[in-house]
Amino acid sequence: MAVTLLGQLVVAISSRALFDFEEENQVFEDTDDRAYMDLQLSRLEEPAKPGVAFSLVKKLLSFNDSEHQRVEVVILSRNDPVSGMRVFRSAQHYGLNIQRGSFTRGQPPWRYLKPLNANLFLSTHLSDVRAALNTGVPAAQVYPNSAHASQAHPHEVRIAFDGDAVLFSDEAERVFQSQGLHAFQQHEKDKATQPLSAGPFKPLLMALHRLQNEGTPTIRIRTALVTARSAPAHERAIRTLMQWNIQVDEAMFLGGLPKGEFLKEFEPDFFFDDQTGHIESASRHVPSGHVAQGIANDHLSD
Repeated sequence: MAVTLLGQLVVAISSRALFDFEEENQVFEDTDDRAYMDLQLSRLEEPAKPGVAFSLVKKLLSFNDSEHQRVEVVILSRNDPVSGMRVFRSAQHYGLNIQRGSFTRGQPPWRYLKPLNANLFLSTHLSDVRAALNTGVPAAQVYPNSAHASQAHPHEVRIAFDGDAVLFSDEAERVFQSQGLHAFQQHEKDKATQPLSAGPFKPLLMALHRLQNEGTPTIRIRTALVTARSAPAHERAIRTLMQWNIQVDEAMFLGGLPKGEFLKEFEPDFFFDDQTGHIESASRHVPSGHVAQGIANDHLSD
């Protein structure tokens, strides 16, 4: 029988998102890839420190057991194959069952997402993230200097999502950007019973929902919607999730308040938002990733 990843939650992740390679990366930035390779090879026996997305990956892999492989984590890295040896050894050191990876020595690795049927791609490279999003794969640019996840919830995978342009389309955000808050609130009130179109991260939320429903006694998923929306615009967001037959555990309608302090209390293993200002606020407290799509990102360049 052919090997397949179908039916599994597939997370593709770069080496810098999983491990703290910032010191090594600085050598690359200051010199060249040969010096970087030599440094990584000299540290082959030294496990890399956990990176920003380490907690998320470790907890998701806890859904696997001897009988069921529910989650697959694959390294997709611009590293060279020699440096890839240290990535795999570091994963083994921490007990992360990661067996697959592609190392492209500087070439964009996102093109391997489709063969993997990836449900999520985490990378520190903005261009790779934007390319992945354009092909329909949920993706986020990891902020490598983000705070690391709290260890207070070892038996829960906690994930927080922004709404517009992340879980939902940026339809309403475009009204806000072009016409202002009052027009946005009226637009959402008038369309309260009309579900929003899907955003780039709806497939991931649905995959997490399926994973949760499969169940395991050792770990569960807890999700939160953390949005700048407030009443009356809250109703359309809730009704959209209901129409998708998906429940989130918490919903925070903050009406423009900074999200960072609220996320600090929720303590997610990862937070996804489309606006850099929100990510900068959040990253001081929790692991954060920028979903570089939608009207708020039209001005960005790779």
